[in-house]
Amino acid sequence: MGKIRKIIVAIDGPAASGKSTTAREVAKKLGYTYIDSGAMYRAVTLRALQEKVPVEAQQQVAELAQKMELKFGWNNARTIIYMDGEDVSEKIRTPLIDQKISPVAANPLVRRILVRKQQQLGRVGGVVMDGRDIGTVVFPQAELKIFMIARVQERALRRQKELEQKGMKVDLEKIIADMEYRDQQDAGRSHGPLKKADDAVEIDTTGLTIPEQVDRIYRLAMEKISETTGLV
Repeated sequence: MGKIRKIIVAIDGPAASGKSTTAREVAKKLGYTYIDSGAMYRAVTLRALQEKVPVEAQQQVAELAQKMELKFGWNNARTIIYMDGEDVSEKIRTPLIDQKISPVAANPLVRRILVRKQQQLGRVGGVVMDGRDIGTVVFPQAELKIFMIARVQERALRRQKELEQKGMKVDLEKIIADMEYRDQQDAGRSHGPLKKADDAVEIDTTGLTIPEQVDRIYRLAMEKISETTGLV
């Protein structure tokens, strides 16, 4: 009997399709490391705004991305992202970041830098990473690829609820418009577009609870672990 292999679970999908919460819980259940790739792009966006660098200025924003140190941690079952040692988990989850992130996420120089950082974080396996291009660009070799979808109205309601829990009141129609714009930008960019990998399992999360999503992906992961376990 060989050692149990630690696989890579790549979860992709549009904004508010349930990726981050589900990926975090799947990682916890598997005893794996959870990496929120979207948080990394959000952190770069935040730094650009702090430094008053236009988010469209590709070279300048890339220089910020190259210089910053990004680390993940846990605090009371909550994922924390540290930017140069500072906990920016709340600062990156605001409507302003939602509005400004698209040029940063589409910046090929930034994507190249962050993809390298993501590959470094997941190089030995035992990770669950979510984003837009994890199964196609970051880890095309991932043993399990998931592509999560949900209707835009459902995703907007989730985002509105998330913001309201933080004391922010945002019009639902505005969230839907921002989300549709982001979807178009994500799918249409030339570098690392939002795209379902050929071998990804598609899960429509409309109407599914988080525990149902977690259970489905966990079962698929356990099947892959059983298939790939052998001498390592």
